[in-house]
Amino acid sequence: MRGWLEDPLRQFQLSVGVLILLVVVGTVGYHFIERMRWINSLYMTIITVATVGFGEIEPLTTTGRVFTMGLIVLGVGVGAWAASNLVEVALGQTLWTSVQRRKMKDSLSHLKDHYVVCGHGRLGTRIVRDLAARGETFVVVDNDPAQEEALLASQTPHLIGDATEDDVLRRVRVDRARGLVSALDSDANNVLTVLTARELSSKLLIVARANAEQSESKLRRAGADRVVTPDDIGGHRLALALLRPAVHDLFNEIFSFSVNIAVDVGQIVIPHGSPFAGQTVAGCDLRRMRNVSILAIRGPEGDFALNPDAQRVIRPGETMIVIGPAEAIYELEALYGEE
Repeated sequence: MRGWLEDPLRQFQLSVGVLILLVVVGTVGYHFIERMRWINSLYMTIITVATVGFGEIEPLTTTGRVFTMGLIVLGVGVGAWAASNLVEVALGQTLWTSVQRRKMKDSLSHLKDHYVVCGHGRLGTRIVRDLAARGETFVVVDNDPAQEEALLASQTPHLIGDATEDDVLRRVRVDRARGLVSALDSDANNVLTVLTARELSSKLLIVARANAEQSESKLRRAGADRVVTPDDIGGHRLALALLRPAVHDLFNEIFSFSVNIAVDVGQIVIPHGSPFAGQTVAGCDLRRMRNVSILAIRGPEGDFALNPDAQRVIRPGETMIVIGPAEAIYELEALYGEE
């Protein structure tokens, strides 16, 4: 109810409703107190609430005059409330914000095969930027109302709410999502978010942020498929830049998501019936056809065959890790990627 009343458009609708109710009460009151006809009662109520000063259409009794005074006081107050709400809605950003908020809520019900990003802090903002650069469908969940204006301005699909609550994740259709990343500042909240998401969807791919190493095992037990510790990754990248600057620069080229992405790394899962199933690495001919190279092949158990031999046979259930021009990678994933 508090959130409903915080919407100025809702406040305007409520004030108009109260004004209409006041007119109804006044009409009924004049009809029964002064025995006026219904049309005269309505007319008397309107000129009283509007305080136009037309005077009494029929002589009033003492009770009628007391009733009229109360009607004037209430009418002035409610009318001023409605007028101020109207000005705020019409002249400010309220109308635009309210309309955009409603459109955003309506769009959430149609989400499918999307990603849910829980937390829009520094890390969440980067995740959103990378997903947008890849053209992926996603929705942001954040419990800070101050984020809403910026999210609306950038037309970023979002929901202001607590990601640890079942109802919030249901509203972003986590049951139909491809994956969820919990990038909240608190490890405790990340654990709760992972637990909630896993209960709602057993097949959902869940990636969680761990601020402390000891939280990794808890997040995995809660249901996270992957756990990432930003501090560890940042430390490794700094050491790599110091010890192997050329390798560091290559990683920056590969993993730098921007408007124009030159090189990317992709994955292609090989199901039964795939044109790559039963082929050798050389037989796939990806290098000649699309200028794409196979970096590694991951087996069903998670083991990696790095820089596989040209005669190595690719089997169903394995995953090819490929590198090459970004557009070629996206085309391959779109054509042969697993749904």
